[in-house]
Amino acid sequence: MTQTIAILNQKGGVGKTTTTINVATCLQKLGKSVLIIDLDPQGNATSGIGLEKSDYTQTTYTVITGGSSLADAIVEVPRLGIGIVPANASLAAAETDLASELMRESKLKEAITGITYEYVLIDCPPALGLLTINALTAANWVLIPVQTEYYAMEGLSQLLAVVQRIRAGLNPDLELLGVIATMFDSRTSLSGQVLDELKKHFADKVFNTVIPRNVRLAEAPSHGKTILEHDKWSKGARSYKQLTKEIEKRLQ
Repeated sequence: MTQTIAILNQKGGVGKTTTTINVATCLQKLGKSVLIIDLDPQGNATSGIGLEKSDYTQTTYTVITGGSSLADAIVEVPRLGIGIVPANASLAAAETDLASELMRESKLKEAITGITYEYVLIDCPPALGLLTINALTAANWVLIPVQTEYYAMEGLSQLLAVVQRIRAGLNPDLELLGVIATMFDSRTSLSGQVLDELKKHFADKVFNTVIPRNVRLAEAPSHGKTILEHDKWSKGARSYKQLTKEIEKRLQ
């Protein structure tokens, strides 16, 4: 069975894309077949693995608006051994284009039905609009990266309320896979306090692995590389390998 994971937080800059591309490549290293769906009009997952966003006419936008099949839009990335459905700025028009469509919340679910990848990771936009609702309707699991900084908890209750509404109506199989603390700085008491707060609210749903603030991790996307390519011995790389093993364990 395909495990479809929506990686989601309506705040920007919390590590969603970094988590998506690095967990994807770590899963591939564990022998899994993996597809990334870039559902963010900024296309950061696309450029983050070294693809040129403007090179593609068949994208997530054409898939969810019916202009192409998912199979036709998948770009295989041989050096990483994974596939991606790329995104670019055209995706920003999707919410307007789908506004009058029937079953508009289920377009992505329809598109991915029957695919044979073991894992599908959906990199969601930093908003709780129709694109995110499509991701949640298509997914089995939600993974929430939370930056361990001031205001981290703000907006999480709203996000969880949306997840509950999707479960109640469009996707009763949707479950919270877990909450991952990102940009953790062990030198500050604030990071520790935010982590404690997360554990208080989410208990055992908080992953044991934390993703540290790490220069190598921050640099990697600017080179169009995953952390395993950029510096596989860095703290960031070790953390994502550990997190991926934890994800695998939870899913078993």
